Amino acid sequence: MIRAYKFLLRPTARQEASLRAMLAAHCSLYNGALQERRDAYAHSSQTKIKYGDQSAQLKDIRTFDPERQGRWSFSSQQSTLRRLNVAFVAFFKRAQKRKAALARGVPKDLAPKAGYPRFKGVGHFDTVTFPKDGDGCRWDSPPPHDTQTRVRLQGVGHVRVHQHRPVRGRVKTVSVKREGRKWYMIITCDQVPAEPLPATGANVGIDMGITHFLTTSQGEHVPNPRFLRASAEELAAAQRVLETFPKKTRRRTKKHRAAAGRVAKIHAKIRRQRLDHHHKRALDLVRDNDVIGHEALNTAGMTKTPAPKPDPDQDGAFLPNGAAAKAGLNKSILDASWGLFLGILANKAESAGRRVIPVDARNTSRTCPPSAGGCGHVAKENRVTQTKFECVKCGFVENADTVGALNVEHRAGLALCAEA
Repeated sequence: MIRAYKFLLRPTARQEASLRAMLAAHCSLYNGALQERRDAYAHSSQTKIKYGDQSAQLKDIRTFDPERQGRWSFSSQQSTLRRLNVAFVAFFKRAQKRKAALARGVPKDLAPKAGYPRFKGVGHFDTVTFPKDGDGCRWDSPPPHDTQTRVRLQGVGHVRVHQHRPVRGRVKTVSVKREGRKWYMIITCDQVPAEPLPATGANVGIDMGITHFLTTSQGEHVPNPRFLRASAEELAAAQRVLETFPKKTRRRTKKHRAAAGRVAKIHAKIRRQRLDHHHKRALDLVRDNDVIGHEALNTAGMTKTPAPKPDPDQDGAFLPNGAAAKAGLNKSILDASWGLFLGILANKAESAGRRVIPVDARNTSRTCPPSAGGCGHVAKENRVTQTKFECVKCGFVENADTVGALNVEHRAGLALCAEA
């Protein structure tokens, strides 16, 4: 198994200055490589510069600028250039999709945008990756007579790590990340041994929602915490203060930085609350059940903005398309963050030796559940209200979310039988 560990770094003032300098140097390298690609394409659209060409120039760049670029790890600089290459590969894929859409006759304003890679500001370039432990970095490398956990970074030194849990497996990559005023280290390990839990003999299906975060096939409702809505007033007040400062300025004042930091701090708190909630709910499901079925949800498609509807009678006018109501629904779906939860659930289940089975989500809340004594009839009219289900054929009555979870569990069982 592959697992990532995230630990808080506790650098000294001098080490923190070195970490900021490291990010600035890698940001400059990224922007310089991007500019080279832009200039080459502007000179001739047939000229292409790839990762191999730019990586071959690193030795000369480090020799020319030993105080900045030559100070940091060669392999981490290669990783930054790979990061730019990944951005260009994704850009060309999006450009092909846009070209295909235009060829089908889709209007230019409705066709998907390609999104050319952008230059990074120093405040927005927050991560440096070391692709191999021992090459520019060394995990758990304390100096002599030091019992604290430390990581050695080239050009920075031995930085203290707040290691709150043991690291298992073989360390592959080490990344240093800045989040606000704090510094974190992310370690990726492979060959992590599984820790299977004893079998319980229980299976469950879950139905994701907004009124309830999830509902199990046993009828248990987990409330939706709505962390973004709970902090909405505080976040809006902080954003109003931030809006009083000019958006584009060469140098931020102390008050401007404090206002931006306040907004970032609130968002970070919401993110931590959401992660904590999802980890706890996923752990409860994994401990109590051997097989967990859930809907295969396409959250990206579900939160897509409705396409505009041009008015055929008036030039330049549009008909109502429900975008305002859809925006509120999208906000609630993104606040619940189903995709994040299902990813955490899959990771925990793999580590514990449990099975997670995604099933087709169509008509799960419109089908009379055969596993609970229903007739299996599928009809839109079965869903009387948002919470009430009443089969028009056999009269089966149950909570609509519970019906959805029962059908998910039934389909997961069918999938297991098909495998067997």
